[in-house]
Parts: sequence; structure tokens; C-alpha cells
Amino acid sequence: MGLMKFGLSIRWLMLALLSVLGGCACFQSAQQAIPPGEGGRLTTKHIEQLRARWAAPSRAYAQNCAVCHGDRMAGAAQGSALVGADLRHGDSIDALIRSIGEGYPERGMPSFGGMRDADEIQSLAALIAEQRLGYDYGARHMRFDEPLVIPPGVVASTLHEFRLETIVEGLDQLPYSIAPLADGSILVTEKMRGLRIISPSGEKSPLIAGTPRVYPDDLAIPGQSLVLGVGFLMDVIPHPKFEENGWIYLHFTERCEDCNERSRREGRPVSMNKIVRGRIRAGAWVDEEVIWSTGLENYTSHPDVDAGGRLAFDDDGHLFFSIGKKAGDWDEGIQSLGKPYGKIYRLRDDGRIPADNPFVGTAGAIESIWTLGHRNPQGLEFDLVTGQLWSTEHGQRGGDEINHLLPGRNYGWPLHMLGMRYDGTSNDFAEQRGIEFDLEDIEMPVVSFTPSPAISSFVVYRGEAFPRWQGQLIVGTLRGKTLYRVAVNGNGIERKPLMTNLARIRDVEVDRDGSILLLVEHESGARILRMVPTTSRPPSREAIARPSAHALLREGTGQH
Repeated sequence: MGLMKFGLSIRWLMLALLSVLGGCACFQSAQQAIPPGEGGRLTTKHIEQLRARWAAPSRAYAQNCAVCHGDRMAGAAQGSALVGADLRHGDSIDALIRSIGEGYPERGMPSFGGMRDADEIQSLAALIAEQRLGYDYGARHMRFDEPLVIPPGVVASTLHEFRLETIVEGLDQLPYSIAPLADGSILVTEKMRGLRIISPSGEKSPLIAGTPRVYPDDLAIPGQSLVLGVGFLMDVIPHPKFEENGWIYLHFTERCEDCNERSRREGRPVSMNKIVRGRIRAGAWVDEEVIWSTGLENYTSHPDVDAGGRLAFDDDGHLFFSIGKKAGDWDEGIQSLGKPYGKIYRLRDDGRIPADNPFVGTAGAIESIWTLGHRNPQGLEFDLVTGQLWSTEHGQRGGDEINHLLPGRNYGWPLHMLGMRYDGTSNDFAEQRGIEFDLEDIEMPVVSFTPSPAISSFVVYRGEAFPRWQGQLIVGTLRGKTLYRVAVNGNGIERKPLMTNLARIRDVEVDRDGSILLLVEHESGARILRMVPTTSRPPSREAIARPSAHALLREGTGQH
């Protein structure tokens, strides 16, 4: 599908490219140095200047380090390898900063502390750390088209051995969410296509008719193997009492054109997060009700890659949902209680606002807000055992987060982050704008990932198949192509990879038998995988399915 087939302009391509090249923070810093074109529009020249900022750490390495350590960091006559080998003085960002800044003159490595500023040294350290993990912020950094190899045998880990089984393959390349049902079937969303059901035997249903419209813009960013756009379907989740009431909740971005001042000014479509619920009857979406929406003035042209879009229920029927930095320019509104961007929300299951929400009665506040200061929340889970709400969140170049969400708390973006900008420079958002804040007022992440693996969705494991993982977080990543086990307890934090170099893991869920479902995306087509233990194997999905399996596709079912 071509770009112009859908009426999208080159300006839209530029905006999407900016999102990939560094998000709005990189764009913001570039705005000060790069004058806007006619009417404030970006030109191809501006895009190339932003590309140059992105490539600054690699250029600095080539100029200062390659002669000793090799063009690909594999070592040279004068210096040792920086990848594929242990580093004597450590390979954390802080250790690399010390090594670069202080040097080791006795072994022939000069100190760069007096020759390069702190941001340049930091960006070099980040580049080396990323390359050691196989992360590339160059042309192929999304790793969308790398070979997909499913481990054929037993996968060993410190607490459990397991193997992978394929439930279904051949889904659209860009899915977003899976939701296992008690009858053994699985709901799955494909961002640019819609909602379908996978039967217990792995059969794909046709797309459910009548769900909110989505837009297959097929906006391919040059050299990135990634598709961006506005108007996507994101999360799906059944009501906790689904077997009684049949409600299914969808989180999507509603798209429109010529519908607000921004759309008319920029000449392109805009979108914004919206949540509806409905039922599936005879393969069709019916009984739709709007649970949450916002005014058209808040719809933006910023790509939906930053929309957040997750859903979670607690044990009392409250619905939580996430919205990312959808405003785009200057991270507008994330620290404002009157703007919808960069927040976690809490509602009753029918959309009513609970009276005990933290900002009820606060002048000018959106009363459904639960927490603020979020960049791009990728996962959202409520632990029914502890009563804790957790989220995962994308940073920029480092600073991916796992957060314990407490009502009314500020999680810092864009005032504070533990990583750096995509060009390797430090975050000076507050300093540039003369904003003063107390770090004590910022809730710090429980776990931070630097370099950034592009952390995605996760579960708090509460199943029987893997008893030693009880209460631990099973966390997916995109760029990292790694599945992590994260234990948070009184003894500190334990973070262990369960699988590496698998695929871009978009969603993680626990099936009713305790096995773990992984939704992985790939250029050849997405698939759903299942992790099963090698001992005391749980029964198959067909064995646990109730007689009504896949009944949502049959006439006369799904009505309550």
C-alpha cells in the first residue's frame, strides 16, 4: 500500500520519522537549533539534520575510538574488543563513563575527560553498552525483520525448565494484545486490521464485524521496517464477570480529519485514545457503549506508537487504562491535570468516576486520573493477591521503567528520567523552561533498564504451572527480543532473562492452566506462543476448554 493511496502527505511521513528518530524530546532540542520551514513545517533538510543528531554518538566513536577498538568494536592492534568479551572494569553505563573519562594511561588509553564534555562521554558509554547487547539505534534498530527462530527443545532457566509451543501463526505483522478466555479461546487484536478469535485448536476466526474502525496506512519509515500511523486498535480485555455479562473492552485511537483546528492547520488526520465495551454475537460486535473519550480539541496527529493503550481490572471492578505522550510537541500536558496525555486513569466498569479517585474535586483536573507523568506506558497489570497496580514504560535512550503505581503520584516525565535523550544528551527539559521541582515529589521506578530493551507488556505471575515464579513479573521486550523474570521482594530486585534473541514480544498473558502466552510480532507474520513446563505439563487448551468454546462466533450466543 502506498503512502499517497491513503491521502497522507509527506509532512505526515516527516512527523512519523521524527517519532522514530528520537521522539519529541529529541525534536524539542532540535527545534532550538533548526529554524522551522514555511508555516512551521519540517523540510527534508530538517529531517537530515535530525538524523545527524541521532548519529552523533556513532560519529564520536569513529573519530575517537575506532582506531584502537575497531570500526565494529571487535578490537584492533592497539586496543581490546569492546563487544563479545568481558570488560576488565565493568560494562555498566557508569563503569564505561569512568573508563572513558578517566582513561588508563598506564595501558595506553588516554583520558577523554578533559577533551570531551559529559554528554559526549555519556553518549559514547551508552553506544558501547548497547552494542554489547546487540541493540542498534541505526537503520535496523527495531529488529522487526531479523530471523525468527523458535527454540525447538527445552529452555533452561534458574527456577524452571520449559518449552515453547506455537498456538497460531500467520497473524498480521503488527498485533497488540491477547486475552485468553475461560472456554479456551483467545481474543487477539491486530492494530491495523481489527479483532479476531483464536479457537482452542488454533483456528483463526474472520475479523469480528462492526468493531471500531482502524486504518491500514502502511506508513513505512525508510530503513526501519516499522509501520506508524493514527487510528489503531490496541488492547482488549474481558470483564472480570465476562461469563455472566459478556462484556469485552477495547482500547483504540479514534481517527478523524478536518475535525479540529490542528487537523485543519496541518492538513492531516488526528486521533486520540478512546475506550468502548461491547459484546460479540454471531461473529459481530454489538451493544457498544462508550466508556471513556475526550474532546476533539485533544485529538493530535502524533503517531499512535506513543498512545499507551493498555487496560487492566482490579478485584473490585475498577478499570485502569493508560495514555502515553500523544500530544507530541514539547510533551504538552503530561504534567497538567487538565490534559489527558501521559496519565493512568481509573473508572468504574461502566465509565463512572469513583468518588475516591485522588483528583476528584481538584479544580481543573480530569477526575478520572490516577497517576501522572508517564511517557509511553506499554504494560498495565493489577496483582489480585497484593492489591498492587504495576506498569511498564518506555524511556528514551535508557530509562525503561517498571513502576508500582500509587494514587495521585507523579512519575516524572518529562521533568526527570534515568536515561538520556536519543542523541545521547542529558534531559534538560525543566532547566530549559525554568521549571523548578522537588525530586522528592517524583515517584522513582522500582526497576530501571539502561540500555533500553524497549520494555513492553508483562504479567504478575499467579499460576500453577510455574510455582517458583509466584508473584514475580514476566516481562517482554521489543528491541531486546528478550523475556525477563523480575522478582521484587525484601531482598532487593532480581532480574534474569528467561529467553534471549527470540522476537519482539508485544504482549504477555497467563492462560487459565498457568501456562504463559506470548504474542510476538515479526515481518513474516505474528504468532502466539505458549510456554509450558517440562514437568507436570498442564493439560492442552482443548482439554480445558468448556463445551462452549468459540461460541462467540455462533448465532444466539454472547447475549446476556
